[in-house]
Amino acid sequence: METTFLSSILERGEWLLSFGALIAVLGIPALARYVVLLVPTFRETRRLNQEVAAKQVTKSFYNPIQNRSKFWGLLTTAFIFTFILPFCLTLEPQPIWQMLLDMFIILMFYDFFYYLVHRFLFHDGGFGPGPLMWVHAVHHQQKNPCRLDSNYLNPIETCMGLGLYGASIGALAAMMGPFHVATIVITWIAFSEINLHNHDRMSEESDRFPFKYLKYMSFMHHVHHARFTAGNFATISLFYDWLFGTYDVGQGWGKNKRENAGNSGAGAGGKPVAG
Repeated sequence: METTFLSSILERGEWLLSFGALIAVLGIPALARYVVLLVPTFRETRRLNQEVAAKQVTKSFYNPIQNRSKFWGLLTTAFIFTFILPFCLTLEPQPIWQMLLDMFIILMFYDFFYYLVHRFLFHDGGFGPGPLMWVHAVHHQQKNPCRLDSNYLNPIETCMGLGLYGASIGALAAMMGPFHVATIVITWIAFSEINLHNHDRMSEESDRFPFKYLKYMSFMHHVHHARFTAGNFATISLFYDWLFGTYDVGQGWGKNKRENAGNSGAGAGGKPVAG
């Protein structure tokens, strides 16, 4: 009976489809990078972040933390694509509007629960210190991060972030049915690239259309890094920060807003340096 049950599970899984999705998730950004870097503003952003990263990797403690995070991130990703996504994918044709709606739902569903984890487990969310502040404190050693610092994490946080995203897809697929493989590939790439970009340093020339919103996204996450008591806990958008009163433009939020009002400059607890 146990063998029959296991066989039934194995037959239901879209293993090849999940493997193909993993190849796409890894390959598409690598290929798209060549196109993106044709844009001067993105080339300058890359140069700026590479300059900062070159200094970071010379620190004796930096690479070991990065390498541990990468190792556990790869293991968690492999687990998700092996044991969760095969049961969440389909190649059945779906209308474009449904795929777009599914993408929005996946990203915002994940962002809601990430907001809660980030605020109440990793920070003092308003009800006392979170139990995993010591884990997140590793990431917050970077007060004015660059793109590479997005992976400067305690492995526990690495696994929690990826695991939460994988669990979000699994939970939604159980409620809504399987997602088209293109939906999962696009949302996974968006999830990854948004998290990377949030840590980008961007030059002053980015402060114009159509790059202004990208700089705003990055700036708001740098506000979060400048002080451990800052707001901006969501990662995909700032909607939940606006909704729950933790939207922070550099003056803090809640009780911290009163304490930090009037401070300016990253060193004084205000807005971080943009570039």
